[in-house]
Amino acid sequence: MHVEGTILAGDDFEPVEGRVVVAGGEIVAVEECATESTDIVLPAFVNAHTHIGDSIAKEAGEGLSLDELVAPPDGLKHRLLRAASHEEKVAAMARTLRYMESSGTGTFIEFREGGIDGIAALSDALSGSGVEFGERDIDAVVLGRDDPDVLSVADGYGASGARDADFDAVRRETRAADKLFGIHAGERDADDINPAMDLDPDFLVHMVHAEPIHLDRLADRNTSVVVCPRSNLVTKVGVPPIRELVERTTVALGTDNVMLDSPSMFREMEFAAKLADVPAREILRMATVNGAEIAGLNRGVIEEGADARLLVLDGDSDNLGGARDLVRAIVRRAEHADVNRVVL
Repeated sequence: MHVEGTILAGDDFEPVEGRVVVAGGEIVAVEECATESTDIVLPAFVNAHTHIGDSIAKEAGEGLSLDELVAPPDGLKHRLLRAASHEEKVAAMARTLRYMESSGTGTFIEFREGGIDGIAALSDALSGSGVEFGERDIDAVVLGRDDPDVLSVADGYGASGARDADFDAVRRETRAADKLFGIHAGERDADDINPAMDLDPDFLVHMVHAEPIHLDRLADRNTSVVVCPRSNLVTKVGVPPIRELVERTTVALGTDNVMLDSPSMFREMEFAAKLADVPAREILRMATVNGAEIAGLNRGVIEEGADARLLVLDGDSDNLGGARDLVRAIVRRAEHADVNRVVL
C-alpha cells in the first residue's frame, strides 16, 4: 500500500511531495513524485506519559491539590479506581483508546496502577474484550506498579516517585529483566529529583522544579525526560522549564492523567509550543520520535525501515488550508477535526 501527499520526512520533518510505500507494517520507501493529494503525512504521535485508568473519573476533584488528587495510596484517583469494577475500568479505558487512536496517537507509554489486575484491565480494553468498540490498533508500552510480580506481565515499571517508597529492589529487577524503568520526579518540588536520578532511570516524568544542578546532571547522564505541561498547570505545581530541558537531553511530551486533561497530543503540542521558546520542529519531535526513542521503538519518523505508524491530515481543511509553514501549523493549530485517517 502507499500513502500520498506532502510527507514530513525524516526527523527534521522536511516537506516532500510524494508517497510513503508500506509493506508488512514497515516503511519500505519514501518516494518523491507529483501528486494531486492535499493530504499531509506525518508520523503518528507517541504519547510518552499517560494514566488512562483515570478515564473513569474525568474532571473529578476540582480544587484539590496534587497530593489530594493522585498521591498513592489514598489520593482521589486511587480511591475511585479501587471502587470501580473491572468492567467499568475496561469500558472507560476503551473509550479513551478510541479517542487517542482517532486523534492521531499510534503509541502510548502507560503508567498502569493496580498491579497485574490493572494490566489485565488495559489488555481487555485494547483487545475489545467485553466492550462495544472492538479491538484497537494503538500500541501500548505498559509500565506496571503496585505488585512485586508485575514485571512478569508488564513492559517495565512506572514508579510514583522516590519519596513514596524504596524502589531500589524493583529497579534492580527491572534492569535484570531488560525492561523500562520510569519515575515521576520534580513535580511537587525539587526534593525527590536527586533520589530519583540515583536510581538511574530510563526516563523521568515532569521535572517541573528542575534546578541548574539537576539540569547539569541530566546532561551528564543523558537521562530522558517526559513533560506534561497541561497537567502541571491543572494541578497548580508550575510548568516545566521545557527549553532548558531540551537543551540538555531528549524530551518527549505526555498528556498524563485522563482525569485532568484529554489525551490529545494536538492540545499538548499547542500548549507546549506557546508556553516555551522552542522551535515547532522540536515540539513535533517531542510528540513523535523522542517518545519512541524513550520506549526503544523504531517509529515516530517517516524514513525507510521505520515502523509504518502514520497520521494523515487534511491539508486543505478550513483550519490548515493556506498554511505557509506546515510544521508550525500542525504544532500550533491542527486538531482532531483535521485528521483524515491514521495508519497503524
